Amino acid sequence: MKGNSYTIWIEAEQWAEGEWNIHDDNTDVNVTFEDGSRWVASFFSYTNIQTLARTNQQTGECLCGKYFWGSDMILVDECSRNRIEEVIEHLLNTGDFERLFDKCDEIDWGE
Repeated sequence: MKGNSYTIWIEAEQWAEGEWNIHDDNTDVNVTFEDGSRWVASFFSYTNIQTLARTNQQTGECLCGKYFWGSDMILVDECSRNRIEEVIEHLLNTGDFERLFDKCDEIDWGE
């Protein structure tokens, strides 16, 4: 995978203006390589995990906030395009990309 060209689709970039808070949010990210393979992970800011825990305490979800899980979750200090690109590049360079991203079958991501 290292050295292959790819594109990055970030779900939050499809949201209405002002809805994306890079410091307290989460977003799905798809990486598509030139061979057509597609990979997905969910990026969460550290602050967003705290916000979700407080919300779950109030709503009763996840045993009233006693646990939290996310599929293919990657925690970051901020959920910005720059940070997401930086993390993806790092994971590709270290060989960890395939461990943290999940390979997808044909799915319509609305791109």
